[in-house]
Amino acid sequence: MGGVEVLIGVTVVASPQSRQHDIRTLQLPAGTTVADAIAASGLLDRHPVLRELADAGNLRAGVWGRLSRLDAPLADGDRVELWRPLVVDPKEARRVRYRAQGERGRQSRPRRKPVAPALPEPIPQD
Repeated sequence: MGGVEVLIGVTVVASPQSRQHDIRTLQLPAGTTVADAIAASGLLDRHPVLRELADAGNLRAGVWGRLSRLDAPLADGDRVELWRPLVVDPKEARRVRYRAQGERGRQSRPRRKPVAPALPEPIPQD
């Protein structure tokens, strides 16, 4: 019998720089791995920054927001994400913002009293 190749739909997403997203939707053979999907997407060739990170071993990949091995098989509908290393530690960024706002942002503000709901109008009695 002639074998019919089963295809799965996979999305590969990358953000080569802040506020820039590149999304590729692919139809790949069943049994495709994360590495195969990344190669088939062409994102590393399209964005030299990502290629440099991958060559240096600093580019991570995940499936649906969870870190994944490159040899992990994909299922139909999976979303492969390419992650750049963090430029700034999120906790440190928060501390810097807190210090920058100074006293103006830390002053306590008076709390507003809750407003009671309006009472319904009385029904006139005849």
